[in-house]
Amino acid sequence: MSILDKYTDFIVDEYKNFPQSRYLTLIVLRKAESEMIFRTEGSGEGLSRDTVHAGLEENNRDPIARVTISKRKQTAVERRTGRELLRQHNLLFYAADSRGNREEAEDNICALNRNKPCGICADCMIYGYAVGGGGAQKSRVITDDAFSVLPYQTVTAKRTFNALYDNNTMRDPVTGQPSSSIQEDEYVKPETLFIDMQTLKDLTADEIQYVIANVLRSRRYGAISSRLGKMRNTLVGAIFSDCEVFSNLELTQSVYDRLGPEGRQFPLDQNKVESTITEAVAALTGEVIGSVQPLAESELTGLIGEIQQKFASPDEVKRLLDSITELYPRA
Repeated sequence: MSILDKYTDFIVDEYKNFPQSRYLTLIVLRKAESEMIFRTEGSGEGLSRDTVHAGLEENNRDPIARVTISKRKQTAVERRTGRELLRQHNLLFYAADSRGNREEAEDNICALNRNKPCGICADCMIYGYAVGGGGAQKSRVITDDAFSVLPYQTVTAKRTFNALYDNNTMRDPVTGQPSSSIQEDEYVKPETLFIDMQTLKDLTADEIQYVIANVLRSRRYGAISSRLGKMRNTLVGAIFSDCEVFSNLELTQSVYDRLGPEGRQFPLDQNKVESTITEAVAALTGEVIGSVQPLAESELTGLIGEIQQKFASPDEVKRLLDSITELYPRA
């Protein structure tokens, strides 16, 4: 028996076009395990950051800048993680034309950012898609910016880098001219912690396991991810409800308050932060107007164990992906 079987009142058993008010909010703690760069522009631009109030309590209302990981920077990575599995099991399909015909051509296969969504695979139907002149599916994974717990000035630094020639110097071995390729990048320090929330709306039990697996299996985020950007995601909590709950910023500010001055020293103690998140979630959940049912710690551990066991078996993964794909109507 799956842990999710206990929460059938909050989980749909089939895909429907109309909203059904079934929500599952995942509380995720993201930990930088290497230098990381989160920005919206190209090389040399500063890190993404927002100025917000430090906390919710009156004595913590001073504005501070926090590093942010934008919504798309998170879900794009996790979508690609899931799509790798779908591609491995031949569950990405050909895009349809205006008449519904699907040309079986290599350049017509479902792909991100190519205006070629198939509209019938798990990725399209869970994370959403839109195509000009064609159909669309709104994402059923509702995301928000992830905020660093500590201020921007505390968790960032700058590093200068250059591009050497074959002779291991900054001077061109052919022309003898010095290189001007000296740049400076801001980066997020290793062991920086970000708090994130993802809300899954009207998903089946199999779809929920697929999305959680994508979060836990994704390990590289941000720019220059082939050399930087190692991150570990930890599922700290999960809340079933019939409405959206509190915001990610509100949770981050509440955690900041509860850590206190002594608990805000970099690097933060991850175990302490996880227990503080649990306390903050319990307090904020009490303010939600609606039916709310958080998973107990033992249930959350059991659910993660179920997913680990399932994804350790290629056959089990194939069965999961097949069952999800069968949910959606075929054009």
